[in-house]
Amino acid sequence: MLIRTGDTVEVRSGNSRGTRARVLSVDSASGKLVVEGVNRVYRHIKRSQKNPQGGRLSKEMPISASNVLFFCSSCGKSSRLGVTLADGSKKRVCRKCGSEQGEIGRSKNG
Repeated sequence: MLIRTGDTVEVRSGNSRGTRARVLSVDSASGKLVVEGVNRVYRHIKRSQKNPQGGRLSKEMPISASNVLFFCSSCGKSSRLGVTLADGSKKRVCRKCGSEQGEIGRSKNG
């Protein structure tokens, strides 16, 4: 998965369709992401000494990575990410405008 924590994404399906927000966390094993302000649920909290009033806590739940697209700030559009090999390092690249979005890691050949 090429989307990282801190990237801006656009939600493509679900109740929050069209929302642009920041990625809070990525779970690449299950292919899910937590996006700021998307897929919010309520967790009911019982009264305790730590939380004397109790109530409902709103939090974001993970959504599938297939439901979001990377939002490129240089071209201003949402697009997929590709990978290019340049001077022995893998780089993330916007598929629409070709701008580099950061390095992935060192390739095994170089």
